[in-house]
This record gives sequence, C-alpha cells and structure tokens, in this order.
Amino acid sequence: MQKRRVVITGGGIVSALGSDWPTVLKNLKAKKNFVKYMHEWDQKYPLMNTRLCCPVDFEIDKNKYSRKVLRGMGRVSQMALVATDAALEDAGLLGSEEITQGRCGIAYGSSIGSVDPLMEMYAMLVTNDTSKVSTTTYIKAMPQTCACNLEVYYHLTGRIITTNTACTSGSQSIGYAYETIQAGKQDIMIAGGAEEFCTMDTATFDTLFSTSTKNSTPELTPSAYDRARDGLVLGEGAGTLILEEYEHAKARGAKIYAEIIGFGTTTDGTHITSPNRPTIAHALQLALDDAELSPDKIGYINTHGTGTTAGDITETAATYDVFKRAVPVSTVKNYIGHTLGACGAIESWLTINMMNEGWFLPNLNLVNLDPECAPLDYITGDGREIQTEYVMNNNFAFGGVNTSLIFKKI
Repeated sequence: MQKRRVVITGGGIVSALGSDWPTVLKNLKAKKNFVKYMHEWDQKYPLMNTRLCCPVDFEIDKNKYSRKVLRGMGRVSQMALVATDAALEDAGLLGSEEITQGRCGIAYGSSIGSVDPLMEMYAMLVTNDTSKVSTTTYIKAMPQTCACNLEVYYHLTGRIITTNTACTSGSQSIGYAYETIQAGKQDIMIAGGAEEFCTMDTATFDTLFSTSTKNSTPELTPSAYDRARDGLVLGEGAGTLILEEYEHAKARGAKIYAEIIGFGTTTDGTHITSPNRPTIAHALQLALDDAELSPDKIGYINTHGTGTTAGDITETAATYDVFKRAVPVSTVKNYIGHTLGACGAIESWLTINMMNEGWFLPNLNLVNLDPECAPLDYITGDGREIQTEYVMNNNFAFGGVNTSLIFKKI
C-alpha cells in the first residue's frame, strides 16, 4: 500500500515571541530574548538558585469563550485552545462540520496538566479538607487535559493520541498524527503541545544544577553552545499544527505550508535524565530513512538547544555523527526559554515559516563556541538567508525520548 502524503495547512502559537508570523519574525530579527528576573522568588524561594523564567503575557478572552467552555480548562488548556483556534482558522477549518465527522482526530500533549488544581487535590491529603476539590479539578489537572478539552470543544469524533512525554510532547504529537494520516486512519489531525509555567519545573531543574543563574543579566541567557553557558531557562506557551492528507487538502483548495516527509523517534534505554548520543543519532537517521533522504539534502536543523552542557555536547555530537558535515543549526530556546511540552510544536511551526521565508534565526547569545560542541555551522550575526527544500526539527526529553521531524517546502 502506498503511503499517503501529509501536509501542513495551518498553524497557531501562543508564545513570548508573539502569536503571528510577522510579529514573531520581527522579534527574532530584533535579536533580544524575553527572559525575566522574577523578583517575587527572592522571598518565596530563597533556596532556589535561579531567578529566571520566560512567561507569556496571556489572558484568555472571556467574552469570546464562555464560562461553561472554560470551567474545565486550566491555563495550559486555555493556551492550547487559543493556539488551536488560530490554527484551524488559518487552515480554513474553524467551524467546519468536516472536523466533526470522524475523519479528524487530535494528537496533543503537555508534561503535566494545570498546577493549581493539582495543588488543591494534594492539599486535601494534608489538610483532610475536600472543600477545594470540585467537579472540574481533576479535568484541569489530568495530563491529557489539553487533548480532551480540545476534542470536546471542537466536537471531534476521530482518534485521540495523548503525548505526555515532557519536552517531546509537541513533536511526538506531530509525528504520530503524521503516521495516522499516512496510514489512512484519518484525513485531518490537530497536533501540538502546550505548557503553563510552574516553579515546580524550575525547581526540578535547579536541583539538577541545570538552570541558568545569570540572574543579573537575563538578556544574556540561555546561551546554548556558548562556552560560558550555564543552563536553561524555562518558558511556557502552546503550538498547534493542522495536518492533512495532501489530496484532501488540494481538493478543498487549502493553503499548504509544507509537507511532512520524515519522522523518527527512539528511547534511550540507558538513563532517565542523561542524553544518549547513539539513540539520538538513531532518531535523526530514522527520520531521514522515513523521508528517503540523504543527510546532504537537509539545509537547516532547528536544534533542541537547551543550553545545558550535557545536552548541547551530546546533541551536537549525535547530529554530526549522522550528517558528517557542518550543517546550519540554531535554537529558538535562546529567545523564549524551554517551553517543555510546547517546544516541539512551536519550534516546528517556526522552522516551517523560516523555510518559506528563506531566512533562519541566529543563535542568540552565542559569542564563544564551546570547543566541546561538534563542528556544525552555528548560525550567528543577523541570521542566515538559506534557500532550501528540506529542514529538520529535533527535540529530546527526560525519560530518554528522542524525536526528529523533516519538512519539505511545497
């Protein structure tokens, strides 16, 4: 059976960079990050080393979305909803009965659900007081909250895939959605990831000495691949892509942004938090094999680029193992921090738009390349104009989960 072609017909994001491509492009070219010093942490979390994060100025429009709609949605689901509304509108499918007929499914993920309702549930076990636990507390807190809230809101009746795999949640959702359409199980898939900021996440990385402590110079961090980098900064946001079978999209006259031609995913089988060079390289190779593409055809790679020593060195070494050349690379995380479950979707959407723009972002804050990083082509300065037909986006997660996606220009 011949594999069906899968294309991207819409996208939407909620991010510190903006929510539409012209705004995002303007902010990328300004070469400034959106990291902030959190002064309230000085008193609240004095033992935490970092004071940095990258929040999004987000408040859902309660005139547009009713209380009934929002009652089971925490912040993470609300960001996913706004991103998905934008993506469906962009694809010309918002309000269409076609997505309710069983041939449209959803693949969506986050690291966890919303934190406030989680705290209300846990507090009950400490205080023996159930007064704060309501009929929607679990719905907001459950890890599949984004996928389930979205399928109910849009009256989807197709497949549902929840990809709660931390930093690969967004990219795995896109990959699994691609395979679902490719196999003929669905014609349309809503795919993406979201994450709301939580200091528990920051504290987790802080205990591993993986957070940046350049507290007095938030504009200079993260600085992936730089010799002076000192760790990651956490952010938040959401990203949604609309995937569609090529002939189906063509028949309805949809705008096509790109074609997905390759997906690879692996698990490390070695350590729960330390990245593994061979299995990362294998994920990249699997994507190339799926695309039936040689490494020399890829014109740009959007890297995971967290700004941690182990992460940067292992990722670049694995990339060089596969490509054997100085392929152009850069990371979005130096601008908006690590958005965890959202990063794979946000970064895929930006990578597709950069490919169509013919311009790729520079590695912000990369001044002195760490000699331990592999000899790739680290884009700096004002970015790079590159005309290429193929781009790759890579993400890796705690738990030893690795993903690679390849997009083709249409």
